[in-house]
Amino acid sequence: MATAAACVRVASPFTGAPLRHPSHVISARRGPRRAGLAVTATAATGGGSPRTVLVTGAGGRTGQIVYKKLKERAGEFVGRGLVTTEESKGKIGGGDDVFVGDIRDPESIAPAIEGIDALIILTSAVPKMKPGFDPSKGERPEFYFEEGSYPEQVDWIGQKNQIDAAKSIGAKHIVLVGSMGGTDTNHPLNKLGNANILVWKRKAEQYLADSGLPYTIIRAGGLQDKDGGLRELIVGKDDEILKTETRTIARADVAEVCIQALLFEEAKFKAFDLASKPEGEGTPTTDFRAIFAQVDSHF
Repeated sequence: MATAAACVRVASPFTGAPLRHPSHVISARRGPRRAGLAVTATAATGGGSPRTVLVTGAGGRTGQIVYKKLKERAGEFVGRGLVTTEESKGKIGGGDDVFVGDIRDPESIAPAIEGIDALIILTSAVPKMKPGFDPSKGERPEFYFEEGSYPEQVDWIGQKNQIDAAKSIGAKHIVLVGSMGGTDTNHPLNKLGNANILVWKRKAEQYLADSGLPYTIIRAGGLQDKDGGLRELIVGKDDEILKTETRTIARADVAEVCIQALLFEEAKFKAFDLASKPEGEGTPTTDFRAIFAQVDSHF
């Protein structure tokens, strides 16, 4: 198993000629910055006891941010993490609330799932670059997946295992982070290693939507290692955002939306694409309830 945080340095599939925003793309409503965040947290928690939330793929770059945010909000959440190796566990602090397991093996993830209220899924198969690539010769890189770690095994079976486990113990909400592009079977990401990664991700998303559990499916644009909270977020559906020039988003902003999705009823039974305007364009998003309320797509 690999995590969503691993990065492959290839030409971005989210680049291209800029087009106008389609009708489905919605800029998030805004509000006073710090006051907005305080209102959302207070309104949603209602003074109840902290909920136990597990983030899987917690050793990845986005997963680490989500795990850290959960730990910082101890009044609202009891954060847990699931990682693949002891090395990854040490990387995020090595606490007793970080479990080591293999999402392809239901028994190995059962201890992490037991007793949780909500699950944030950030696991993903990650292609590796074949050796011998020489860009100076104009060569294009080739990719492969390690045996046992293909998208079918990680993004479909592994995510199905997580959904089944969460359902079996009565979890109340699952947030699943995927990728834009799933409506196009010929998307470049499907060609990496000829493994159809977006096809298998889409299959897992459909399984979650059909599970009967409250869910939020976030299909993120191209992930960037930048500070969050500085941009106006944009939501859409059916890959319409890919036809615009705003197809990227900071990992930190994705992480924040994952956390905020746990706070509002308006986020449940929703699926949406997520990107952001460039920093300096628009007003940084703080009214997360408005984002979820504007989404009308369930898959």
